[in-house]
Amino acid sequence: MSTAAKNVTAVDADAPASNDSSKLAQVIKVIGRTGSRGGVTQVRTKILEDSTERSIIRNVKGPVKEMDILALMETEREARRLR
Repeated sequence: MSTAAKNVTAVDADAPASNDSSKLAQVIKVIGRTGSRGGVTQVRTKILEDSTERSIIRNVKGPVKEMDILALMETEREARRLR
């Protein structure tokens, strides 16, 4: 039996699970781990589909590194900063 490669994608932890419309965002900086067991990563993202150079902080579940592209379902809310 051969093993198939897993396609791993990061998921926006704050977004609802609907697929209505999403905006692309690029990870600029990984800020740190959060959550009770460290399963969520806090990142600063730059919204690519916006005319302004807007960046927001989001919580991401799953593996993520700098320069990754995320599909954000919602771009109005911003995550609270880590202390």
